[in-house]
Amino acid sequence: MAVPETILQFGAGRFLRGFVDRFVQQATDGGQAVGQAVVVQSTPGQRAELLNGQPQGYHVLVRGYQDGQLVERLEQVRTISRALTAEADWSEVVKVAVSPELKWIVTNATESGYVLRPEDGRDDAPPKTLPAKLTQLLWARYQQKGSPLTLLPCELIEGNAHKLRDLVLSQARTWGLDGPFADWVRQDCLWLNNLVDCIVTRAPTDHPLAATDPLMISAEPFALWAVERPQGREVPLFSNPAIQLVDDLKPFYLRKVRILNGLHTAMAARYEPLGFQTVQEVLENRDACRWLRGVLFEEIVPTIAYKVEDVAEFADTTFDRLRNPYLHHRLSDILMNHADKVRVRLEPTREKYEQLFGRPPRRLSELLSKKS
Repeated sequence: MAVPETILQFGAGRFLRGFVDRFVQQATDGGQAVGQAVVVQSTPGQRAELLNGQPQGYHVLVRGYQDGQLVERLEQVRTISRALTAEADWSEVVKVAVSPELKWIVTNATESGYVLRPEDGRDDAPPKTLPAKLTQLLWARYQQKGSPLTLLPCELIEGNAHKLRDLVLSQARTWGLDGPFADWVRQDCLWLNNLVDCIVTRAPTDHPLAATDPLMISAEPFALWAVERPQGREVPLFSNPAIQLVDDLKPFYLRKVRILNGLHTAMAARYEPLGFQTVQEVLENRDACRWLRGVLFEEIVPTIAYKVEDVAEFADTTFDRLRNPYLHHRLSDILMNHADKVRVRLEPTREKYEQLFGRPPRRLSELLSKKS
């Protein structure tokens, strides 16, 4: 009997494959009937072709510090049933969207994906933006009297699900799809604000499997998927040790985006132009470590310590995660969509620091002034 396709996933990149798809595999291996994912690739590239060419799945090399010990394990992920490209296979994407077996839509469009464009048309195949794509697919499902879906946007944006929902509703108004459909989107579909936390990178080229598995990736042992409980509603989600249902996502978002992601963005902006290629190279340099610790403990932590419990402990853990000797995290990867990341991850820290202490944070201000 064929495994049902229950997940429509927008994004074929390393992160979702090493995070969501891996968790689905773990739940499946544990006896949960989760189903499989159909992946939609929206940007040019060969990932869809590679995924379709590897029916046996791909490998995730998990290694790093866990409970103070270095661990290493290899996990095989086989939960992607097929991959489609938005440009070439949009009619097939629509068929998946209206399927009675579908339960969840997962996205990862980065911070730059939360936009609307006036040129997107209701009948475009496909529309350009993520919100327009979702609006069209949800409308198709609504017309077919399909059951409501659960939407899990994995972009690092505070209130990600609600912001994406509002963009979909705005697109629906523009296309004249108000009324009962908008109520169905807003009230019946479940939009789950969530926060993802796991460093996923390219696999080492010298690993024995690298030559035969071009989709192989690396991930650290640490993983957290914090999902905010909607008031008065159940959360129809599979279980996994990384998944935590929480009442308030704000503290999790603050500490992760400001500390881990903020430090990554600051590090890449400062040290990639100086010739450093990876996070690990930066952390092997004594002066660079001193600068990063100054940014972390003197400029970032003071701006959120009054809002978040155990913030210093999380900062210490973060530094240990960054020192993982096995993750070859390239600074050039971190610099992708850099302007949007600076706006979300660093500028709020600079503003809050100045508000709290009456002066700008020296290191971050110097760094950001060079980028302006």
